Amino acid sequence: MNDFIENYNPNSVAEKNGNFMGLPFNYDSANLIIFPIPWEVTVSYRAGTANGPQRILDASLQIDLFDFDHPDGWKQGIFMVEIPQEMIEKNNYYRQQAARIIERQAEGKSLTDSPDLTPVLEAINQAGEQVNHWLFTQSQAALNQGKRVAVIGGDHSSPLGYFQALANQYDDWGILHIDAHADLRNAYEGFEFSHASIMFNAIKIPQISKLVQVGVRDICHDEVQIINQSNNRIIGYYDSAIKQQLYAGKTWLDLCREIISHLPEKVYISYDIDGLDPKLCPNTGTPVPGGLELEQVYCLFRELVNSGRKIIGFDVCEVGDAEWDGNVGARTVYKIANLLDLSQK
Repeated sequence: MNDFIENYNPNSVAEKNGNFMGLPFNYDSANLIIFPIPWEVTVSYRAGTANGPQRILDASLQIDLFDFDHPDGWKQGIFMVEIPQEMIEKNNYYRQQAARIIERQAEGKSLTDSPDLTPVLEAINQAGEQVNHWLFTQSQAALNQGKRVAVIGGDHSSPLGYFQALANQYDDWGILHIDAHADLRNAYEGFEFSHASIMFNAIKIPQISKLVQVGVRDICHDEVQIINQSNNRIIGYYDSAIKQQLYAGKTWLDLCREIISHLPEKVYISYDIDGLDPKLCPNTGTPVPGGLELEQVYCLFRELVNSGRKIIGFDVCEVGDAEWDGNVGARTVYKIANLLDLSQK
């Protein structure tokens, strides 16, 4: 590791070496392993997030390495695994199949109408399970080597396999969830591993003791009921309520500290980019007016670190297939990676 650092000039032009930010690390020498998941089979509004990992990788080469929170954060060693081409091909195939199911439902017809699409739905759910298993296996192997893990989606269904691996590692941890959506739908549109069902699936994992959701502003009745009946296992900080408190004079810093007070000692950050104001992520899968500023979210994460809590992992999902979205996504990945490192020192 020292050789990699001593021989690297962080002020030079980033080398196009296939790694995040052109950093000079490989799997063995890095402490943080990033797994790209180019998967968006169940996206129901706008496609493109499967290309998010590539957009983030491309944009990362333009980012300077100095970070105001952690100037030497890059020295932790960050390595992004090669984007799996086989997963891209499967995504493209099953995305077309899922579109048939979504269209059938939009017409108000049953999947059993001719032609019967229930076998197609079963095949899509099985494909989603295979993606989860791949990520679980890869994450588990990295964690067993003492490495940290991050995930870049793809849609927000992407990190479930990593959640399952972390559940084998930690008995009690919480999720700090940034999102325009609660993602608490039960098998949305029949897809067990829908992007809209990631947190519904997450709370099936008993080791996840708390889910704190920030920025939610597009939610259905069932999801509100799940939150209200969760005995405070799920805490919702809705965007409209946040704004109302800020308009009334409450400081964002105080609100951040209140949000964090609900979380246990070990915290996972699940970051759907559409939690931000859509001017920052206009090509995300399901943009919603309103939302948070980038520095507001960074402030929240800083306060998480300042509270003494430990960030155990993170994902950044739903980054759109566009240069600007990739730019914002890459900066977000690097910032959380550095704060994760700080929290563990």
